[in-house]
Amino acid sequence: MKFRTTLYLFIAFVILLAFFLLSESVFKKEKKEDKLVDRSSEEVTEIILTRGEETIHFVKEDEDNWLIKEPITAAADRYEVNRLADDFSNLKLERVVEEAPNDLKKYGLPNKEITLKFKDKTEVKIEIGEENPLDNTLFAKRSDEERVVLLPSFIKTALDKKLIDFRKKDIFSLATDEVKEIKVEGPQTKWEAEKKDDEWWLTSPLQSLAEASQISNILYSLSSLKAKEFLSEEKNEEELRRYGLANPQYKIKLQLPQKEQELTVYLTKQDDTLYATSTATSKIISAEDTITSDLDKKIEELREKEIAVFYTWEVKGLKLKTKELDISLQKNDANDWLFEPSGKKADNEKIENFIREVESLETDSFIDPPFELKEYGLEQPQTEFTLLVEEGENKTKEITIQVGQIQEKDGEKTAYLRNTRLNYLFQVKADFLEKLPPQKEDWQPKSSSASGEKEGKK
Repeated sequence: MKFRTTLYLFIAFVILLAFFLLSESVFKKEKKEDKLVDRSSEEVTEIILTRGEETIHFVKEDEDNWLIKEPITAAADRYEVNRLADDFSNLKLERVVEEAPNDLKKYGLPNKEITLKFKDKTEVKIEIGEENPLDNTLFAKRSDEERVVLLPSFIKTALDKKLIDFRKKDIFSLATDEVKEIKVEGPQTKWEAEKKDDEWWLTSPLQSLAEASQISNILYSLSSLKAKEFLSEEKNEEELRRYGLANPQYKIKLQLPQKEQELTVYLTKQDDTLYATSTATSKIISAEDTITSDLDKKIEELREKEIAVFYTWEVKGLKLKTKELDISLQKNDANDWLFEPSGKKADNEKIENFIREVESLETDSFIDPPFELKEYGLEQPQTEFTLLVEEGENKTKEITIQVGQIQEKDGEKTAYLRNTRLNYLFQVKADFLEKLPPQKEDWQPKSSSASGEKEGKK
């Protein structure tokens, strides 16, 4: 009895296993048939898109770049062409419409064609027909198959893109961190700047530290300049005159020492359209104007208005000198401020507050040379403080600020300041000096001051 039961159970198990394996095989087959094309986009080497009389032919130049070979020869936008390769090399279908159709015309086939060529020299041609009015899917078939299928509606977006959508729209490639010099000429301004280490310095018409973000914005806008329309493939004098580029409104000259390259960009704005070309291209384009407002800024707007450029958390040392005060402070690894050389604790909050005041200090006006320091009370300044700033691993810099005369006008006090690494002076609101406690005891923690007072009373 037990043997017979075991035998029945075994037979049932075999039947169930066979049913499972058969079902899985059918499922895999159906799953495979859910794709019209099932290849890797990385294998695609050529794409030919045909729409009526228009043919766009893409060829992969290397791992990252595509070239348009037809109807023009031009660099392609690799993101757009890669998307085309992704969409059609791994192409799911919605469903099969007809396995062996007698009349392809009722599906509008072929209306468009896209051919993919692969590394192994094989190719797949997909014929695209009309749009299904029920759900906006597209009738389609492979040229090497009979069946007609429906493709997802999003495919239509890729197929309908214009030639310019597939073109690389930069008129030059620019890595902004490689630029070491910039010269700008415009209707309202003319200036030059040079990058030293990580700082931008204005060199003409005056010498001054520049606000780094101002220069960075200009370089970023240049590097992001994209063509809305290609107006000329091979520019000539007549076309330069037509678009106002024979005598451009803006001329931006860039030095890229690493590439031993000098690049000049020419811009002219007419009505609401910006026309552009450069020495690195034969093309003239129209582009969105994201740059002329920055190029029109006056030299004063480009100057760094902060008295000293640093972050509070970077400061590791502080020296203070006044008539009544001469102290040196150092921050330890636990972020506690200590008096040097005694190593006694200082008041962290007061020191950090003062450093933050200095960090946020901006000038109301600049005083450029020539000048006499004594006229501003800076020949022998009454107050001087030096910040030791950590810029990176094993790299520090000292910033020394001297405070000169304090003036009062209409109830507001201003002070003349000098950053010793700069050759010009600042006039600032004097409020920050209120954060500068006058006595050494004022820089000690409250608990220390209180205990000191108690000891004095005893």
